[in-house]
Amino acid sequence: MLLWGPPKKFVGWDPKQENSEILTIERGRTADILLGWINKQLGSSYGFNDGKYENEHLQQNFSDPGQIAKAIYDVEEATSTAFGIILYQRMIKSGTRASLIKFLQLLVAHHPSKRCRKGSADILVDFDNLCPSEILPANNEADSCSKKGALGNYQICGEEVPRGYWMYCRGSKNDTRGFSCGLWVLLHSLSVRVEDGESDLAFRTTCDFIYNFFVCEECRQHFHGMCSSVSSPFKKARDFALWLWSAHNQVNERLMKDEESLGTGDPEFPKVTWPPKQLCPSCYLNPGKTSNENSKIDWNKNEVFKFLVSYYGKELVNLYKDKELQAGGGTGKTVNEELVASTNAVVVPLGAALAIAVASCAFGALACFWRSQQKNRKPRRSWN
Repeated sequence: MLLWGPPKKFVGWDPKQENSEILTIERGRTADILLGWINKQLGSSYGFNDGKYENEHLQQNFSDPGQIAKAIYDVEEATSTAFGIILYQRMIKSGTRASLIKFLQLLVAHHPSKRCRKGSADILVDFDNLCPSEILPANNEADSCSKKGALGNYQICGEEVPRGYWMYCRGSKNDTRGFSCGLWVLLHSLSVRVEDGESDLAFRTTCDFIYNFFVCEECRQHFHGMCSSVSSPFKKARDFALWLWSAHNQVNERLMKDEESLGTGDPEFPKVTWPPKQLCPSCYLNPGKTSNENSKIDWNKNEVFKFLVSYYGKELVNLYKDKELQAGGGTGKTVNEELVASTNAVVVPLGAALAIAVASCAFGALACFWRSQQKNRKPRRSWN
């Protein structure tokens, strides 16, 4: 017997209940009949010869900024995947522990997903107990910091995060886009949410995280080289966001050549200079140039920054309306209001922790103070 209905209605469902939203599919004996029944329910016209609708829709609508809204779920999945890789590969060691703590702090303050902020905070508050620094030799990991240990019991973005179902980041082939795309969207979303006083700390935290935890050795070294080329600290959030945007375009330019020579690219999603002109015509000072001529493009960086803030800020969370996911929850706040509230709620302890770290020149004071503040804070209503 096949059943049809909203997933949440199956919890505690009683088959004898009248006027239920769960329907019995009585005539689903063949694939054709079943698909016809589904099309009737949805008012759609899907067929067995349909391609990947999401990909075709995205590919043909570069000029639609609303497409990025689908990426909020990919950002959650990329965050969960990255955390899972770190645990599975046993990458938490004495030399990488501080880097992970700083990145978790960044996620707590600025992750676009409410449940990822909450999950990161839960891990961070208990991190000293879950992964004490004294049990970490210089080049070895401890089981308590691996997937087999207590840290492996934490779900950084909750238990309901989809696995392997990329939406905005889905490629036309199984080995393209996906996690790397979701990770880039996460980094861009963080870069447009930090404030001026946090920009250099966010930059160094991002660079250290990629260097210590990204599994692609060539990618790590290339990104590290771009980070090392920055000679002076960032003073404005705009500077960090534009640096990350430029770095991403440099990566794309390098991969364009590699994929063309090796034939490893996604034919439906070739690497392009970002943003394409269809998406942000005002970003280009020389309208005659195409977005594939990165070295020859004269960018209007003020317009680029406005685009990044809108695209990876407001537009990214537009679909985040499910009651369990909506950042405002039942408080009546809008998504953007809750994003601001969540950020400001953590800025004070982060700033205080940073001041202590500068004064003492010891990262231990930073982590200890921040987590002690979190432990003493009352639970926030918006996380309930």
